[in-house]
Amino acid sequence: DESNEYLQIQFRINSGVLSNQGQMASCGPSPKVHIAVIDPLRVQCLPSNFGNFGQVNSSICSLDPSSVLMFPSDSTNLSNIPSLIDAVPTGYYIFAYTFITGNFASWPENTKTAFDGLIDPGRDGNPRRIENDRPWLFFCKKGDINSAQYRVGATDRDTISLYVKMINNFYKGTISTSLIGPTHQWNELHWKSNSIDSTLTDSIKLNVMGVKNSGDSTLLFTLPKYTIDIYDLHNRVDASIYPYLKLSLSNEDNIKYTPSQLKKWQIMHAGVPETAINPQKGYYFYKDTVNEGDQITFSVAYENISPYDMDSLMIKYWIQDKNNVLHTIKQKKLRPHPVGDVLKDTVLFSTMGYAGLNSIWVEANPLNPTTGAYYQLEEYHFNNIAQKLFYVNSDKSNPMLDVTFDGVHILDGDIVSAKPEIMIQLKDENKYLALNDSSLFSVYLKSITGDVENRIYFTSEGKENMKFIPAQLPKNSCKIFYNPVFTVDGKYQLRVQGKDKSGNESGANEYIITFEVITKSTITELFNYPNPFSTSTKFVFTLTGSELPTDFRIQIITVTGKLCKTITLSELGNIHIGRNITEYTWDGKDDFGDKLANGVYFYHVITSINGQSIEKRETEADKYFTHGFGKLYIMR
Repeated sequence: DESNEYLQIQFRINSGVLSNQGQMASCGPSPKVHIAVIDPLRVQCLPSNFGNFGQVNSSICSLDPSSVLMFPSDSTNLSNIPSLIDAVPTGYYIFAYTFITGNFASWPENTKTAFDGLIDPGRDGNPRRIENDRPWLFFCKKGDINSAQYRVGATDRDTISLYVKMINNFYKGTISTSLIGPTHQWNELHWKSNSIDSTLTDSIKLNVMGVKNSGDSTLLFTLPKYTIDIYDLHNRVDASIYPYLKLSLSNEDNIKYTPSQLKKWQIMHAGVPETAINPQKGYYFYKDTVNEGDQITFSVAYENISPYDMDSLMIKYWIQDKNNVLHTIKQKKLRPHPVGDVLKDTVLFSTMGYAGLNSIWVEANPLNPTTGAYYQLEEYHFNNIAQKLFYVNSDKSNPMLDVTFDGVHILDGDIVSAKPEIMIQLKDENKYLALNDSSLFSVYLKSITGDVENRIYFTSEGKENMKFIPAQLPKNSCKIFYNPVFTVDGKYQLRVQGKDKSGNESGANEYIITFEVITKSTITELFNYPNPFSTSTKFVFTLTGSELPTDFRIQIITVTGKLCKTITLSELGNIHIGRNITEYTWDGKDDFGDKLANGVYFYHVITSINGQSIEKRETEADKYFTHGFGKLYIMR
């Protein structure tokens, strides 16, 4: 597509000040030599109707007047190019390039001679040395033959390009200061400019802008040229509103391009105090790595390094967590901070909820959220802020759950008291995150014959069902005492789940135990174990109901009917409702401490509660007893 190829032949000027300029293709698909003349001050092309040099630009061109002068490379108009070059002021840029072909062999001698003044005839970019159909790009600054730059194609099909950086002197510009201040009192503005040649072509003005603590700026006033060199600011600018100033100088000379030169600008103002964090005067940090729940102590010193006293110093602490969320820890005001004073402050904070990599930040003299400004004026603020990284190990260990009925770890299906004391205990190895919240537990109870499971709460209609004993660190163990009263015989199920402060559950599976309640006080027949025995034996039996016997005696009798040993309740030790194996062991001796002879003996149990005999509970083992008497064997 020839039209696309034509459009690819172009040049562009991209100036930071001026809009994009240039030329794309040409006026018609005929061979031409394009010449652009560029003003070095404005970096701007002279229009194609500049002068009358036989250029063929016409109204059908997309840019009219365009940015180039077009000369058909096969016409006698090329002989007018020397007149064009003569008309270009010294110091202006000349850019020339071929469109389709340059037909260099047909160039008039005067045109070649004119280019000899722009580029040395011995260089390959001179038109005298270029083959007839080669693409050609040429750039120079008139009056400086050494500035010539060029590109020549190796064949008639080559694509070539040339990039040139042009530096211009623009006729106007501005210069601004950085922020001046802060201060609580402005005094004087000193400034002076100096004209290079004539002040008549210069236009200069000085803008004084006030800047608030919020950063908002306002043009306060403008000083034109040739006013007084010293200007009073004390009564003109309110430092309480504008603690900062900024100067901006606008300078212009669009005639001689020699703007007035700034000699000085100064602002005199009162100084302000300056504090800085100085770890060399005091610093402490507990640990870089801690366990979750541990407390960290952080302390650092602040020094007034200015010749001005500061008022009471405000300090702010916050944590930036692993998700970059900010958490304010504390903000407090310290005592006044005079010249040379060193202040030390300490903060103590818990790491609970901050598992992972965090940082503690401290800032002296922070922004006042009400005013949006710092609590006090200071020279600088970057040295008021410090950061310290720390890592918190998360608590991943499961706590230990323990459940007892009347102090006993029962087996699934065991009989328990109709009025048991159920103790639920949770222990955690974490020494910092105390188990002090009853919501860490969930307790449920249901009858095996029913489908409804009821959650047991710590209070119900104002009545306390369970009592919570929180943990006291460093021993991180809490307890629940649950004292239900069962009035219906049957089997029940207790379900308990506990978790620690980090959400770790006591186990993958909940604690579930099934137990049986018999509300009536009964006792089963009593067995000795082992039987026969040689050195000692214990006694096994089961109690039901809710009350323990007040009288409990085991009588051991010889086969002739002689009572040889009585074991009392006080000797048996602790017994409880449910299955019992006595702590007491009988060693086979009589009441006088003498060993009984080997052989068979009978034993009988007498029990009562407050004088009322306890009913015997029938079991499959009753067949081993005769009228309530059992047999035991001593074999030594």
